[in-house]
Amino acid sequence: MSLLVVGLSHRSAPVSVLERAALSADAQVKLVQDTIAAEPATEAAVLATCNRIELYADVDKFHAGVAELSTLLAQHSGVGLDELTPYLYVHYEDRAVHHLFSVACGLDSMVVGEGQILGQIKDSLAKAQDLHSAGRLLNDLFQQALRVGKRAHSETGIDRAGQSLVTFGLEQLASGADVQGWARGKKALVIGAGSMSSLAAATLARAGVGEIVIANRTGERAERLAEILNDGAEQGLLARAVPMGAVSGELTRADVVVSCTGATGLVLSAGAVATAVQGRVADGLPDAGADAGAVAQPGGDGVPPAFGSGAAHAARLPAGSVDEESCPLDLPAVQQGFSVMGEAAVAGMDAATLEQHAVWVDNGDVDRREAARRAPEADAELITALAATVATVGRIPERRKAEPVVEAPRPAPVLFLLDLAMPRDIDAAVHRLAGVRLVDIESLAEASADAPMAADVDQVRRIVADEVATFGAALRAAHITPTVVALRTMAADVVANEIARLEGRLPGLDDKHRSEITQTVKRVVDKLLHAPTVRVKQLAAEPGGAGYADALRTLFDLDQEAVAAVSRAEGADDESENSKNRGPA
Repeated sequence: MSLLVVGLSHRSAPVSVLERAALSADAQVKLVQDTIAAEPATEAAVLATCNRIELYADVDKFHAGVAELSTLLAQHSGVGLDELTPYLYVHYEDRAVHHLFSVACGLDSMVVGEGQILGQIKDSLAKAQDLHSAGRLLNDLFQQALRVGKRAHSETGIDRAGQSLVTFGLEQLASGADVQGWARGKKALVIGAGSMSSLAAATLARAGVGEIVIANRTGERAERLAEILNDGAEQGLLARAVPMGAVSGELTRADVVVSCTGATGLVLSAGAVATAVQGRVADGLPDAGADAGAVAQPGGDGVPPAFGSGAAHAARLPAGSVDEESCPLDLPAVQQGFSVMGEAAVAGMDAATLEQHAVWVDNGDVDRREAARRAPEADAELITALAATVATVGRIPERRKAEPVVEAPRPAPVLFLLDLAMPRDIDAAVHRLAGVRLVDIESLAEASADAPMAADVDQVRRIVADEVATFGAALRAAHITPTVVALRTMAADVVANEIARLEGRLPGLDDKHRSEITQTVKRVVDKLLHAPTVRVKQLAAEPGGAGYADALRTLFDLDQEAVAAVSRAEGADDESENSKNRGPA
């Protein structure tokens, strides 16, 4: 059996795909159960966070396993397999181990070095254990991943490389300002009372907000979180719980909103947010969107008049004058005698447009050009010659000055929204509302792509590499252990049978001599088996050493069912031990 992981994350898929593929808690359970029921897999676990969905399994066939796991992911996510496949990644055996260890250390997180993923891995393992879908392989793998992640955070400065997604999101809301200075005294609304929302509430409390309102579908959880915040907060913080129905009213009062629920639909629509901003204006707060829809009109202060028709423009000019500043071409530079079509070919525009510019130059006098108009055939030589000149020196220089672009200034935000849910809780259309700043998973992914990485990341990578090698060696050595146990069991049976035959031939053998003969035979067998079994474990721990177990079974003609029985017994013992000690890893 071999470890296989199939998944997608913020590194392989756009947020729009991750959002559609997000799995509810019930869907995760059903996915694990269906994976175990599938033929290639004997163990399964799902790691689902706001920016990744991964299915881990112990499979006996690689290609069949990839096909089955990919199909199951598509079925339970609701995204078609053809659409999902380009965004999936596959890791197998040591690469799968390396991937999970890197994830546990925060190297694969949206914010490098964040430690929240450890709790999510622990939850994933606990769910698999509750469903009895985690056998020896996945139990050992996930528990070791937790240990590797803790080692990385304790032995290196990876914590300095990044922070939690909540902290990073608040930094983006603050637009580079100090979060504590930005948040101090603000009123915060936290929607949801899960682990991410609780972390957001605690982070806001530490940042110095004056009030935190918790809204959750389950009122008891919201009240419990509010109590914890009030008990542990410094003087001046007020935390209280409200029902979800009160969110619209609290939105009008809030300065900062953090939302992270498990809802499948939107929690805050663009209309609700717009109404909240208007409500702030009604309460006497600054009108954030007063000038949001204003459009600068041509001819206004600082805005040059727009071009009109050629005749109308010429009519506004003094007689005999030429508006060279607003004509886009230096047309007097064109050699006289060209037809309009010839001039148009050089200028790079159609004849009708050139006619219009010519009206501006000639101040409406079209008769000269009409008299000079020629057939296209007569211009062929002149056009060819001038085109060659243009190819050398470039197009006729334009004299039109660029018009200044006047944009209505976007008002400073009065409402800050942080959406950490997947699928999203807040309508993305909120980005377009004046007076509102929204940071969601998509904008966090873009911002984190440019975030600098700490030097400690290299040290963490070395830790991961060492741990992967150690885990792989132990896994391969454990793979051959049932075969070695079966071999020693067979040898013990041989010794017992031979001692029984000896007693039949020598019925008068006293107990002292029988015991001495038995011990001597056992020592001989043990010494003969010691070197081969130790050596085969060493060889099996090396890459490619899985074949030594098969060789041992063949050489000693071991019963495959006897080996399997040892594996089942060890697996049952491990599962029993895990159920007793399912505490913090």
